[in-house]
Amino acid sequence: MWHDMLTIQLPIAEKILRTVLVYAAMVVLFRLSGKRGLASLNTFDFVVVFLLSNVVQNAVIGADDSLLGGLVGAVTLVAVNAFMNRLTVASPRIARVLEGTSTTVVENGSVMTGAVRRLAVRPSEIEHAVRVQNGEGIRDVASARLEPDGHLLVVLKQSAGAPTRADVARLEKRLTAIEGLLRAEVAGTRPESTGGHGNDS
Repeated sequence: MWHDMLTIQLPIAEKILRTVLVYAAMVVLFRLSGKRGLASLNTFDFVVVFLLSNVVQNAVIGADDSLLGGLVGAVTLVAVNAFMNRLTVASPRIARVLEGTSTTVVENGSVMTGAVRRLAVRPSEIEHAVRVQNGEGIRDVASARLEPDGHLLVVLKQSAGAPTRADVARLEKRLTAIEGLLRAEVAGTRPESTGGHGNDS
C-alpha cells in the first residue's frame, strides 16, 4: 500500500510540465471569457467551473494516481500561482497583458451600450453597484468602470454622492451661526422683568 501511494508513476519533470501547461491554458481561457465572468458567476458559470476540474484532472495527473504524484502537482500549482501573482505586481505591463485593463461602462449618467454588450454586463448589475454607493440610479453616476478583476467601480456625481467631511463641517458652521442668531433674537425680544408693586390700599 505504501509503495503504491509513494511511488510516482510519471517522471517528476513531466508532472510539473503538465501542471504548468494546464495552469497556463486555464489562465488564457478565463482571460478570453471576459472580466465579468471573474466576479459575477451565474448558474451556467458555476457548472462550467465545477466541470473544468474534472475535465483537466487527467491532463494534470496523467496515468499517475499516487499520493506523492498528487502532492507534486499541488505544490507545482501553488508555486506557479504565487510566482504569477508576484510577476503581475512587479510588472504593470505584464499585468495589463494577463489581466487586461478597466473598461468604462457608464459616463456622466449615460450607459456605454457597446461596452456593456461586449462585456455582457446587465443594467441591474450597474444599478446594484450604484445603490451600494448610496446613489439612486444610473443618472447619478459620473463614471463607472469594470475592473480587470470583474468588479464595478462606481464614482457618483458630486451632487449625488454622500456628504464629505467638508460638507458636514460647513453645515455645522451654518447651524451654529443660526443658533447664535436665534439666541440673540430671543434675548432681544424677551420682556424685561419688573419688580412687584405691593397694593397699599
